[in-house]
Amino acid sequence: EAISVNPVDTKIRVRAAPAPGETKILGWDAVGTVRAVGKDVTLFHSGDRVFYAGSIAKPGANSELHLVDERIVGRKPKSLTNAEAAALPLTAITAWELLFDRLGVAQGKKPGMGALLVVGGAGGVGSILVQLAARLTGLTVIGTASRPDTVAWVEKMGAHHVIDHTKGLASELARIGIPQVRYIAALTATDKHLAAYAEIVAPQGRIAVIDDPATLDIVPFKRKSVSVHWEFMFTRAVNETPDIIAQHLLLNEVSTLVDSGVLKTTMTQNLGRIDAGSLKRAHALLESGKTIGKVVLEGF
Repeated sequence: EAISVNPVDTKIRVRAAPAPGETKILGWDAVGTVRAVGKDVTLFHSGDRVFYAGSIAKPGANSELHLVDERIVGRKPKSLTNAEAAALPLTAITAWELLFDRLGVAQGKKPGMGALLVVGGAGGVGSILVQLAARLTGLTVIGTASRPDTVAWVEKMGAHHVIDHTKGLASELARIGIPQVRYIAALTATDKHLAAYAEIVAPQGRIAVIDDPATLDIVPFKRKSVSVHWEFMFTRAVNETPDIIAQHLLLNEVSTLVDSGVLKTTMTQNLGRIDAGSLKRAHALLESGKTIGKVVLEGF
């Protein structure tokens, strides 16, 4: 009933063309109604409203019917429209796993937790990560943005500070009186910022990376005993890890947090019907690098 478009959609389109005569279905964010369930399904029933991001190892959700593993599916937030809910699954899973599983941040408003730098705070993952960190933890949340509209968006998401990544991370952090941060969420341009991370990360700090740097030289972090973590939200689904159901549980938790008013949708643009033309426009928007929040499509 609704989908959103993510950078992974554009990357797969460019890098993994189907073999001659074959079709590859893109799309890894969806909201819909369960049409039928397998004989071993216990979590859902026909007629349930659900949202999920699926698995990159299987056909995507840019289709009217889609088969998905129940263990990576959550209950759609009741308070959101289909389009508003479609903005959340992939980025919410990524942000949740990055913050709580990879960086190991504890939930709860505890003092002395330090600061989290979110590089690319206005993007899809950044928009929900800023919310999670600001509302569920005691971290001081610093987002990066470089335009007036993106700065305003990151502030709206709940960041305590917004700095300009085009002016140098070290000088910008010094400007707000926080020269070093305990945690860094490297969401974009990791190649460009890696040297700065070695300077601004606190001793025994942690860095989580989600983008695709050509190389990732972590030797400069040795002196500070900094740990570096990858976050790839398809890991559990593709490898069918023993804890794969964690994605079902966290999506349900996100749904509850949305319905209780703690989290909000990150949808900023609804391009209308799910068809080739709208998808081409959505892909072009993401490839421009100028999008804020999430782009969604709705209905066939």
